[in-house]
Amino acid sequence: MDRFATLDLFIRIVDRGSFSAAAAACGVSRPVATTAIKALESRLGTRLLQRSTRHVRPTVEGTAYYRRCIAILADLEDADCGATGTVSGTLRVDVIGYLARTILLPALPEFLARHPALTVHLGEGERLVDLVREGVDCVVRAGPLADSEMVTRSLGVMEEVTVASPDYLARHGMPATPEDLEGHQMIGFVSSRTGQPLPLEFTCGER
Repeated sequence: MDRFATLDLFIRIVDRGSFSAAAAACGVSRPVATTAIKALESRLGTRLLQRSTRHVRPTVEGTAYYRRCIAILADLEDADCGATGTVSGTLRVDVIGYLARTILLPALPEFLARHPALTVHLGEGERLVDLVREGVDCVVRAGPLADSEMVTRSLGVMEEVTVASPDYLARHGMPATPEDLEGHQMIGFVSSRTGQPLPLEFTCGER
């Protein structure tokens, strides 16, 4: 295997925690993958992976090398795309339903027309996604971000409003303050993390 193929293999091993899964993704046998990583560690003069019967984890040196490898391959891919003007491969994205229906899906035909060599797998949902385990390249979510080592980027701010039908208000009355909502009914969003509906939140000035 050449050096770039070995770097790609190493990244996949760390992502999947498995030599066999990474080897299959790279289209090589397990022995070939093992030999390539041993040669890499020998060349660098350090152990990059801690191997056990059930899992493979990067060492401290392996974690630092993994991050550098991701940056190197990303720069290489950008250079290739800049030289050829083409983007190819498979992009796996998971998006919350509202954004998928109102923003991404309407723009998808034009995007794919500009990049005919690209295949997009678009998932729609609100649940927490394990990007590494599920093989998802990126997710788009709303709300505060929990602590994570993932690379994140803010795409914008969306305003939320609370609404009610005229029929509902005729039967239950128009609340004038947040306190008046006590006893009212609402359609709530159930958190996949806690299993509980998220409460309504309102902002008044700094409060």
